[in-house]
Amino acid sequence: MTNEPGFFAEPRNWVVLAFILFFVLFGKRLWGVLAGLLDARATAVKAEIEEATRLRREAESMLRDAEKQRASALADAKAMIEGAHAEAGRVTAAAATEAEASAKRREQMAIDRIAAAEKAAVDDVRLTAVEIATTAARQVLTEGLTGEADSGLIDHAITQLPAALAARGTARIGETAH
Repeated sequence: MTNEPGFFAEPRNWVVLAFILFFVLFGKRLWGVLAGLLDARATAVKAEIEEATRLRREAESMLRDAEKQRASALADAKAMIEGAHAEAGRVTAAAATEAEASAKRREQMAIDRIAAAEKAAVDDVRLTAVEIATTAARQVLTEGLTGEADSGLIDHAITQLPAALAARGTARIGETAH
């Protein structure tokens, strides 16, 4: 016979047996602890995923709100720009109308001044003619003129008329300049 060592004589067999016995006695407890740790980790990961999902929904909601506010602000800005353009057009039209009205008023004032100057000139001519006629009449009455002398006196008065008018016009221009 051969001498074979027995099953219990081999140290490897004792290690395998101890290992199996260890897992049979402590395996349930170890498995419970390991499962608890894994379950806790799974629960923590699930909670983090739910928190991340909640934060993402909030961020998307905030993004939609920001986009709405941006669109509203853009619409308000466009409305303000259009209002400003309309107001600028209205102000430009009003300024043009006012400038035209002012020019017409100034033109009318100039026409009125010219008419007044013409009337004053006509009045001066009439006054000068009246003065000359009065002077001539006075001379005729005092001298008792004859027909020939009368004609000469009238001719002389007519020739003096432009000089008298010029003298009055110069005096009148001096008055209006002051």
